[in-house]
Amino acid sequence: MALAFVFPGQGVQRVGMGKSLVKAFPELREFYAMADRLTGRPISKLCFDGPDDELTLTINAQPAIFTTCFVCWVLVAERGLQPKFVAGHSLGEWTAVAASGALEFEDALRLVAKRGELMHQAPVGSMAAILGASLAQVEKLCQAAAEKGVITVANYNAPDQIVISGEVTAVEYAVQIARQFGAVKAVPLKVSGAFHSPLMHAAKEQFRFYVEQTPFKAPEVPIVANVTGQPVTDGDALKRLLVEQLTSPVRWADCVRTMYEQGVRVFVELGPGRVLAGLVRRTVPDAVTFCVEDPKSLEETLNALDSM
Repeated sequence: MALAFVFPGQGVQRVGMGKSLVKAFPELREFYAMADRLTGRPISKLCFDGPDDELTLTINAQPAIFTTCFVCWVLVAERGLQPKFVAGHSLGEWTAVAASGALEFEDALRLVAKRGELMHQAPVGSMAAILGASLAQVEKLCQAAAEKGVITVANYNAPDQIVISGEVTAVEYAVQIARQFGAVKAVPLKVSGAFHSPLMHAAKEQFRFYVEQTPFKAPEVPIVANVTGQPVTDGDALKRLLVEQLTSPVRWADCVRTMYEQGVRVFVELGPGRVLAGLVRRTVPDAVTFCVEDPKSLEETLNALDSM
């Protein structure tokens, strides 16, 4: 049965992530030590012990989540699991890139750290999840809220969950009026930036320079890209899409459908939480999902896959 590895993005961070993995598999500590060295910040301490408010800062959260998701991938890869596709949600796409072989861990980590730094410096913004409304309804919601400022669709997460992003006043107004546009619920997200919106334009243009200076190889496993929802097998195309992603919507539901249409029935989420597993099942209800985030879930996943 065909597998896909999927990697979560910003928002899944929590104090303690990776700690039990490093305790059970001490060789993984080197990846966290490299994150500390390359960023000049205590990424390993923030992951293992917090505090939460510092871990949550974009500049810290991005290298922290990337490193934790990568070590989860190392464990399943060493045990012989081979995916047909890899994909990641927003920041998670960078872990997919490293897992695909297009970049070495160190080069990917360096770019992730720069990405987090530039996004941290971007203008203040906000995001909110709109639940239960169609894409057409959410687009009309954004048009109505645009009188208050910049606002756009940022993530097509699942058929019943779409995330909007933009200036704080516009997003707050959209949350207030969302029910008028078919939403069952509107939930502000705990972020300080308007990710995947025009407010990230300056960050994108600066980030482009660093990405273009970094040599990419052709991925050994196709990456299903956030920007297009389609597989990518060319290193140069991948570089372009990773830059464009900063101001483009994440077409996660399209990514999931593409992998499903290509024969994937089992999705293994590698990293903290089970956010993507839930979104996968809401998009293709008969998909089988597993999550690897600690030694217990690793063992459970490997045993279940062995018996399939």
